[in-house]
Amino acid sequence: MTAAGARTIGIIMNGVTGRMGTSQHLTRSILAIMRQGGVPIDGGQTIMPDPVLVGRNAVKLQRLCAASGVTKWTTDLNAALADPANRIYFDAQTTGRRCADVARAIAAGKHVYCEKPTALTLNDAMDLYHRAVQAGVKHGVVQDKLWLPGLVKLKAVADSGFFGRVFAVRGEFGYWVFEGDAAPAQRPSWNYRKEDGGGIILDMFAHWRYVLDNLFGRVKAVSATAATHIARRWDEEGRPYECTADDAAYAVFELEGGIVAQFNSSWVTRVRRDDLLTIQADGSKGSAVAGLRKCFIQPLAATPRPVWNPDVDNPIDFRAGWSEVPSHGEHANAFKAQWELFLRHVAAGTPFPWDLLEGAKGVQLAELGLESWRRRTWLDVPPLA
Repeated sequence: MTAAGARTIGIIMNGVTGRMGTSQHLTRSILAIMRQGGVPIDGGQTIMPDPVLVGRNAVKLQRLCAASGVTKWTTDLNAALADPANRIYFDAQTTGRRCADVARAIAAGKHVYCEKPTALTLNDAMDLYHRAVQAGVKHGVVQDKLWLPGLVKLKAVADSGFFGRVFAVRGEFGYWVFEGDAAPAQRPSWNYRKEDGGGIILDMFAHWRYVLDNLFGRVKAVSATAATHIARRWDEEGRPYECTADDAAYAVFELEGGIVAQFNSSWVTRVRRDDLLTIQADGSKGSAVAGLRKCFIQPLAATPRPVWNPDVDNPIDFRAGWSEVPSHGEHANAFKAQWELFLRHVAAGTPFPWDLLEGAKGVQLAELGLESWRRRTWLDVPPLA
C-alpha cells in the first residue's frame, strides 16, 4: 500500500544484477528510500519508487527479486519502456551496452538516469545529451563521489578559504584485484578487456573529471600514461583470458587557476595509506587530505619544519600535526543521496546539474587520456556545449 500523499514513480532498473547495481543502486538506494517511506517534496507529498528489474538473465532477475522483495522483473526492455507507469529509465549495464539502451529510453519519452561512463566515445556521449534535450526529458548521470563524506568535508574546507591559493592536488586510488585463479577477483572480467569496454582510464577518468571540476577547477589539459601490468586473468567461470585493457593509469591534469593535479589509478597496487582513495590538496595557507569518509587538515601555523637527514630516524610524527574535520550530522549513502536529488528533479523540477553533458565531460577526459597515452603528449581539454 502506498501512503496517502505519496506519488508512485515507476523506475526501470536495467543491469542491476551486477555487483554495483545490486548493492549501491538497488539495495542501498532505491530499497532504502522505499523503507524510509519515500522522498519528501514540497506540499507534504512524498515520491515512492516502484522498481521493475530488467536484464538478460531471467534466473538472475528472479533470484534478485526473491532476495530484495521487488516483485516486478522482465527480460523485455521494450515492454518495460512501453508501460506509461514507468517514468524513469536507469542503466547500470556494462559500458558497451549503455548508450543504445539509454537512447531507446529517451526515444520512448522516459527520464533517464545512468551510470558512467555514459558511452565509449565522446561522439556517442554528446549524441545522448542532444537527444535528451531535443526530447525534453530530464536526464542525470551518477557522480557519486561528490556525496562521499570525506569529499563533502574537503569541499567545505575549500569553500571556506582555508587553503589560500590552491596550487596542487594529488590523488591515489586503487587496490589489489586478484587475478581470479587462487582467489576470486573483486571486479568483473570485462573490466580487463578493451573490446568489452574495459580499462581503468575509461572507468576512473570519468570520476576524476567531476571531482576536479566541482572541487578545484575545470580540467584544461591532460597528460597520461597507462599499462596492462597483469596480462592474464581468470574469469567468473574460472577460464583464463588475456587482458587487453589498461589496469593502471598515471596522469597529470592542468586545472584552471594554474592548479596541477596528479592522479594514480590502479587495480594492481597494495594499499598502505588511509583509504582506497585519498586526495590531498596543498595551498599557501594549509593542506587537507580526504579519504572516503574522513578529512584531515593542517594549517600553515601547525606545519612542522622538517630538515632532510637520512642518517637518523626522523624525530617528527608527521601525522600528529593534522586535525580531523568533524562531521556535522549523518551522511547518507552517496548513491542514495544523488538518487533522492534526481527523484525530486523529476517529480518537482528541482535543480539537477549533473546531467548527460556532465557525463560527456567524463567520457571526453577518458578519450583524451587514452589519446595522450597513445601519442605520449599533453592534450588540451576544450569546453563542451
